[in-house]
Amino acid sequence: MLTADVGLLLLRVWFGGAFALAHGLPKAQKRLAGNFEFADPLGLGAGVSLALAVFGELVCGLLIAAGLYTRLAAVPAVFTMAVAAFVTHWADAFGKKELALLYGVAFLAIALCGPGRYSVDAAMGRSAN
Repeated sequence: MLTADVGLLLLRVWFGGAFALAHGLPKAQKRLAGNFEFADPLGLGAGVSLALAVFGELVCGLLIAAGLYTRLAAVPAVFTMAVAAFVTHWADAFGKKELALLYGVAFLAIALCGPGRYSVDAAMGRSAN
């Protein structure tokens, strides 16, 4: 359905692009500058946690926006936001974890619905839905 495909395009480009540029890119720049200070919510070490956040936010955000390996890329993005909402910000007020929940739900919807017709996945003959 055309309107559903346009809706998925808007959802992917907005949430994937904003996630990558507003959240993942600053973390990548921080890491490239040699600053590895970061929360360690899973006990993996701050540097590893930062690298995983960069992958989940920047790399997967860009893949989602493009519609390339969309469902696969949505999994680390959902996981990253689940950790942010339910581990890092667990004790915080709802307003503090709301953004992580919004991104997480958007990426879960994308994972469930697929990238839609207007995606790299569809252009490459992979399942659009």
